[in-house]
Amino acid sequence: MEPEDRTIIYTNPFFTRGFKAKPDPGQPKTNFAHGCVKLDAYDWLSDLESPVDPERIEYAEVRFKNSKKDFFRVMHGVKLEIGDVVAVESSPGHDIGIVVLTGETVKLQMKKKKFKVQPEEVKKIYRRARPSDVEKWVSSVLQEDNTMFRSRAIARDLNLDMKINDVEYQGDGTKAIFYYTAEDRVDFRELIKVLAEQFRVRIEMKQIGARQEAARLGGIGSCGRELCCSTWLTNFKSVSTNNARTQQLSLNPSKLAGQCGKLKCCLRYENDSYLEALKDFPAETLQLETNKGNAEFQKADVFKRILWYSYTNDFSSMMAIPLDKVWEIMDLNKRNKKPDNLEDFAITTGQQTEMEKEMENDDFYRFDEDNIN
Repeated sequence: MEPEDRTIIYTNPFFTRGFKAKPDPGQPKTNFAHGCVKLDAYDWLSDLESPVDPERIEYAEVRFKNSKKDFFRVMHGVKLEIGDVVAVESSPGHDIGIVVLTGETVKLQMKKKKFKVQPEEVKKIYRRARPSDVEKWVSSVLQEDNTMFRSRAIARDLNLDMKINDVEYQGDGTKAIFYYTAEDRVDFRELIKVLAEQFRVRIEMKQIGARQEAARLGGIGSCGRELCCSTWLTNFKSVSTNNARTQQLSLNPSKLAGQCGKLKCCLRYENDSYLEALKDFPAETLQLETNKGNAEFQKADVFKRILWYSYTNDFSSMMAIPLDKVWEIMDLNKRNKKPDNLEDFAITTGQQTEMEKEMENDDFYRFDEDNIN
């Protein structure tokens, strides 16, 4: 994406649905753009001849706002292409979505996602959206930000301990989904009544976690790039303090926490590589015995294969010892022999800083209380 195109993210409410500009009711597909949305997909079989009648597509994958995507059954006689804006079955009424995959690739996706539903139970794609459908859909989407801000004010007036993060209108404008976060259980029955009176639509409330909230709001991470959760990451897996310890990272909550307040998802990206490399390392609990005194493990540079040790009576001074030398010392200890000191094996020495000491005492394990949402 070119730098000048990045402003689209913040000014175009249709960006989260895959459009680089507001759709034209007469030709909505013209503003469709690949790579312009989190759930974009590439048809790897597009260059191959279809084994079935290309005009008879059984299923299609359709996306909506943000991370919402589903499979639909195509009605007989409906011809679809990637990027088409379609009217799909919803409850109640119909919704408007964008076709992202058709043909044999959809069947592979359904198999991958273990989508096992009887054909007659799969929701249907009625037709390509008419100009009147697109016009009503565009009108509804343009109301979403204003609705979100007004609903926040209403929730505040009702003294509800919750935050409304996003609003998604159904394509026909008859229903709105309000996504919210809350620390505790919230009784929002009165809120639903007020919202229904204010906006004259059917109201549905959905609670999401802190990670999902960050994904919807978006932002720039400490790496300088857009948040992974708002650009491509869809499956949020558990991230624990063990991931940080495995990678020998300083246990500093201010650096390891993302904008959601949880441990950064990227702590999992290289974790398997570290676990594989650490198979050659001795246990961190083992001490090295020397005539000068025993030494305890402090930290490691995993891929440089260097371990830092300090004497038990002087934790402020650390020595960097190559992995092969550590095993050599441990082999001597097994034969009841002790080297004179660690300095003879060290390639460099250093002092533990006050910052490192302070970070060790920080309340880092609070992240393990809830590291999924």
